[in-house]
Amino acid sequence: MRARSSGLSGALADAFTVSLADALDADLAAADADLAERYPGPPATRHPVHTLYLPAERVHAGVVAEVGAAAVDAFDTHLPDAAALARVFGDVVPGGPGPGGDDDEARAHSEAAALHALVRNKLEREPVEDLRIDFEDGFTQRGVPAGDRDRDEDAHVDRVLAELSAARTAAVGRGPTSSSSLPPFWGLRFSSLDPATRRRGIRTFTRFVSGLAAEGGVPCHLPSGFRPTLPKVTSVDQVHAMVRMCRELEQACGVAERSIGFEIQIETPQSICGPDGSALVARLVHASDRRCIGLHYGTYDYSAACGIAAEYQAMDHPAADHAKAVMQVAAAGTGVALSDGSTNRLPVGEPDTVLTAWRLHARLVDRSLRRGFYQGWDLHPAQLVSRYVATYAFYRRSLPTACARLSAYLGTTPDGAPVSAGYLDEPATARALADFCVRALDCGAATAGEVAELTGVDRATLDRLRRPGTEPAQYPDHPETRT
Repeated sequence: MRARSSGLSGALADAFTVSLADALDADLAAADADLAERYPGPPATRHPVHTLYLPAERVHAGVVAEVGAAAVDAFDTHLPDAAALARVFGDVVPGGPGPGGDDDEARAHSEAAALHALVRNKLEREPVEDLRIDFEDGFTQRGVPAGDRDRDEDAHVDRVLAELSAARTAAVGRGPTSSSSLPPFWGLRFSSLDPATRRRGIRTFTRFVSGLAAEGGVPCHLPSGFRPTLPKVTSVDQVHAMVRMCRELEQACGVAERSIGFEIQIETPQSICGPDGSALVARLVHASDRRCIGLHYGTYDYSAACGIAAEYQAMDHPAADHAKAVMQVAAAGTGVALSDGSTNRLPVGEPDTVLTAWRLHARLVDRSLRRGFYQGWDLHPAQLVSRYVATYAFYRRSLPTACARLSAYLGTTPDGAPVSAGYLDEPATARALADFCVRALDCGAATAGEVAELTGVDRATLDRLRRPGTEPAQYPDHPETRT
């Protein structure tokens, strides 16, 4: 009969554990390094809530101030007070129409008044967070003979560069939040790398980057916030080509290595599902040599390519939801940001038409935000009104609960006593709550004072908490688990 093993205990067990852990560390070292490189977590930098697309021929040194003035005019015309804002956007604003007593009504009025003031201030102070100068579909060159189009596009590239330089010069001394300066993020969209448009796209991109680099002095630095956009990607090879173009431009122009990142527009079914059935968008991200900074969904190109009738092409179509769900999973943990597309229903014309378009846009923006798409495209200055109303309402509607949960998790209640927010939140959720608060602060939906009062912590603490790798042991035990 076989003797029964006495097992491991004491010093022998400790030695075995250490030896096994060392061996597994060695076995998994390559996988650990690969995971850390491919999935570094969300970036610590600010993320814009939208991208405003403007055709290249409409861009000039004062275009941001011009767009802001048009947005403010639309705001003042149709939303003269908080009551009008609540009436128009009642489906998304905090405390919208519904049952409730006098206290609820007073609270709703107060919140609508705060939202009205915040949005109008945003439109005056920073109407555009991200501007995309369009040399692709929006650059139609109507009336330009085919034989003159290359010369015409070259001339527009040079003119836009001069206008941008004038805008930066004029902004000196006004401060980074002046509506007359360039927005925090900006860049160009150029023609795709498909065979028919490839040489034109390469020419525009290289001419634009070369012009920016020429202004940078020695050593050369590209202006901050620069974001080029690669449209209509259909293969991993096109992303490899974009990486090569960026790398060789950096060398040729004398700018810092890896200083050019880019966004990939997901506008083709091939970018979602490859010929082998794989989720090609994931391969696009990892083929970018860590240069990809965003995935932008293209509502109308993608819908049309899927055979959807024009009347039903929309951000909330099931085909769009499928594509964006694949994008979301592919980008998770990579540090690559996500952007939803646009609606082409513009808020122009008669008042009823404007309000109907605003309500549609606000509903779609709110829907995107609920699904984790914190950015989208805008195509008209008046869409900035519904963009910021819906965005600010989204954050302000959930901010009290989010801050209460975070405060309970961190144990930062005013008197330090354990308080339950009614949730059993874990570290991952706490990071999401902190990220929510930071996004609200960055876009202006909430003030630093509001968030600090509700959470009991400052911005630096929120930034530390939202970054991956935070050890749960650094924070107090959850109140509901205390005895």
